[in-house]
Amino acid sequence: MNEWNRNELEAFLDDAESGLIYFYTPLCGTCQLASRMLQIVEELVTVKMGKLNLNFYPDIAVEFAIESVPCLLIVQGGKVKETLYAFHSVPYLLEKMKQHLN
Repeated sequence: MNEWNRNELEAFLDDAESGLIYFYTPLCGTCQLASRMLQIVEELVTVKMGKLNLNFYPDIAVEFAIESVPCLLIVQGGKVKETLYAFHSVPYLLEKMKQHLN
C-alpha cells in the first residue's frame, strides 16, 4: 500500500474516486497488525488504497473526526461511506468493502 501525502489524498477525494484510506501511527502495535491485514486484502482485490501517518497530519485527523488509530475510511465517489476502527479479520474487511465498493 502506498504512503500518501496531503496532495495525493486531496486528489483522490477531488476526483471522486472509490477505495480505502488507512490512517495509522508507526508505534501503534494494533496498526501493525491492521497493516498486515490490509496487505492481504490488497493482494486479493483490486481497489485504490493509500495510507497516511497521522503523526504528520493531525489536521486531517480533525477534519475526518478520527478518534483513534488504526482507522480505515471506506470511500465511494469521494465520500466517506464508513469509518472502521475494529478490523476484526480479513474476511470482515472484504465484506465491508463488498458492501460499499461494488
